Amino acid sequence: MYEEHPARLDGAVVWTLTPRAGAEPVPVLPDGCMDVLWSDGRLLVAGPDTVAYVPEGGARRYAGIRFAPGDAPALLGVPASELRDRRVELGALWGEARARRLGERVADAPDPAAALEALALRRAADAPAPDPLLQAVVRRLRAGRPVAETAEAVGLGARQLHRRSLDAFGYGPKTLARILRLQRALALVRAGVPYPEAALGAGCVDQAHLARETRALAGTTLSAYASAWAKRETPHPSGSSTTA
Repeated sequence: MYEEHPARLDGAVVWTLTPRAGAEPVPVLPDGCMDVLWSDGRLLVAGPDTVAYVPEGGARRYAGIRFAPGDAPALLGVPASELRDRRVELGALWGEARARRLGERVADAPDPAAALEALALRRAADAPAPDPLLQAVVRRLRAGRPVAETAEAVGLGARQLHRRSLDAFGYGPKTLARILRLQRALALVRAGVPYPEAALGAGCVDQAHLARETRALAGTTLSAYASAWAKRETPHPSGSSTTA
C-alpha cells in the first residue's frame, strides 16, 4: 500500500510503500521529481526519469522523500542531469562511511520515513535555497504554458533556460513540459474524464497525441493505465499502473 503526506520541507512529500505478499514491482512514471529512498537498509537516490522505471529484485518496502522539480540538486550536491534515469547509492554522492551511518540511523528509527524527513531538513538548512526563477519555470510549465513563453517570462534566453534546466531538472524544459503535461492528463483520466477531453484539457492536440505520449513516457496504454488504476490500492499517482 502506498501512503504519502506533505513534508515539513516546502514542496516535498514523505511517502511509504508496503507491498502485498507476492505483489509485482510497481512501475514509477516520470513526474519531474527526484527522491531519496530507504529500502532494505540502503539509502538510494532516484534521479529524474524520462521513461517508466520498474524496480528490480521484486516488491520491497520503501520509505522516501520526494522533492519538487528542481529542488533536490542543491541538497544532494550534484546536477540532476548526472542522475537522469538512474538509481544510485547515496554513498556515491556523500561518501560511503557517511551514507552508511545515515542508513543505520534511518533503519533504527521507529519511523524510517520520518527519519528521512529529518535528514532532508538538516541538509536543507545548510544548502542553498531553491531558485525562485526555476520555481517560476515549473509553475508555468505545470500550468501548460509554452516553453518559449516561459523563457521570455522569466527573462532567460532559450539556451540559458535549457542549460539551467539540465542542472535543475535533469533534462531540457521541453522534456519537463511533456512530463508535466502527461501527469495533468493522467490526473484527468484518474478522475474519470473521457480520453478526448483529458487530452485537450491537459494541452495535447488530440487523444492520439496523448496515447503516443502515454506509451512513450509511461510505457503503457491509456486503457491499461485506467484499468489498473481502477484496481489500485492507493498507489503513487505518478507511479504504478498496477496495484502495490
